[in-house]
This record gives sequence, structure tokens and C-alpha cells, in this order.
Amino acid sequence: MSPLLEARGIVKRFGGIEALKGASFSIAPGEVVALMGDNGAGKSTLVKTMCGVHQPDGGELLFEGKPVHFGSPKHAQALGMEIVYQDLAMAPDLDAAANMFLGRELTRKGLPGRFGFLDKKEMRERTRAALASMQVQLKSLEAPIATLSGGQRQSIAVVRAVTWADKLVIMDEPTAALGVAQTRAVLELIGRVKASGRAVIIISHNVPDVMAVADRVEVFRLGRRTARFSRSEMTTEKIVGAITGAITTEVSPA
Repeated sequence: MSPLLEARGIVKRFGGIEALKGASFSIAPGEVVALMGDNGAGKSTLVKTMCGVHQPDGGELLFEGKPVHFGSPKHAQALGMEIVYQDLAMAPDLDAAANMFLGRELTRKGLPGRFGFLDKKEMRERTRAALASMQVQLKSLEAPIATLSGGQRQSIAVVRAVTWADKLVIMDEPTAALGVAQTRAVLELIGRVKASGRAVIIISHNVPDVMAVADRVEVFRLGRRTARFSRSEMTTEKIVGAITGAITTEVSPA
């Protein structure tokens, strides 16, 4: 299957620091790919470069087989990509519907809409439908996000991304600081996102979680991809070995 998103030899510098040194990556539609590596390996920098947050200093990005330049995150969003950051980027005092439409609020029809009155009923109904489509249940849609569990907040953030992204969802440490039951619920949700036909990129340090949901693991070290493992090739020993540098599957550029 042809890649949905592909990075070829991406270089990114911050002053005198070369954060990405010819990094490559690819993901196909309906595929879950995990990006793994130690802190400072370049995972987050690559993702932000692929989403328009950073501009590459070298290399090439392709989307659906065509060269693309993401001038800003909004450009990537317009092509059907969304990212769920580790801090979730949610307003804790607002409810699920308000967070679902944060920055995309619906206004009422007619004169009230011209004066900026929000259509809270419509946003609440769409939120209810979106949560149901991903089998996410909340006791109350009116409860402030701050009163929900970590797993519920993460689920809302994922569903929000899925609502606005019809092709690719990127998740940064989606199970960090979650309990066992909450982690299981988020991993099951990732499976449902994949089943919807969307591609999913997961940035994670958690090997068991990655092995539970990923079709492929791509390991980064010192600014470039050093190893790739398909689902049939994955073992804890191989992944940990690649993260520490003991194992490589790709030849270092001259």
C-alpha cells in the first residue's frame, strides 16, 4: 500500500544543534505506527516538522505521494491531520462539547449567530454522536473536563482529533500516567480509530502498549531512524536494544 505520509531525509537545525540528521518515516492509510526512542532522539521534532509546526532545513515530505510543504499546522489540518499533544491542550473548566469544538465553535443561525451566540445544543449533539461512534461513554456531557479521569480526558482528546481528522491522527504519549484500566480503554480506542480507516502515529516510551496496538515500530536515535520492526518482528528485546543503540537495522549514512 502506498504511504499516506512520508518523510525522506529530513534535516532540522536549531541554531548549532542538528535535531534531525536525515530522518525518514512513512505510514500508510489504516496503519498504526509507533515512533520510539530515548529523550532527544528526534521523535517529537520529526512529528512537529511533519505537521507544520517546524519547517525542515532539508529533505522532502510527501502526502498521498505528492511533495508537500506544510507552512503551518492549519495547512496540515486542512489535509486531514490532527495531533493529540501530551498535555491534551484542553480547557479544564469547560465541558466535553466546548472542548470538542474549541477554536471551531458553532454559532446559531440567523441574527443570534451574527452577534456571536453559540449553538451549544448542536455542539452537544455532535459531541454525543462522535463519542458514541468511538464507543466512549461519559456520565455527563456537562461535567467540566477537570472532574473527569485521566483516561476519559485522553479519550475526549482522541475523539476530538478523530472528529476533525479524516486521514491521520498523531498521539504523543497517549497512555502516560494512566492506570491499567484507563490504559486498556485508550488502547482499545486506538484500535477503533484504525478500524475507521485513519492512520495513527503514536509517540511512546511504553513498549508493552506499543506492542499491543502497533503494526510497525520505527526507532529513532540521535536524530535519525536506526531501526524498523514489523509486527511479526517485534520483541521487547529488539525494541529496547534499538532504543539503546545495541541493535540497528538501517545503515548509517556516510
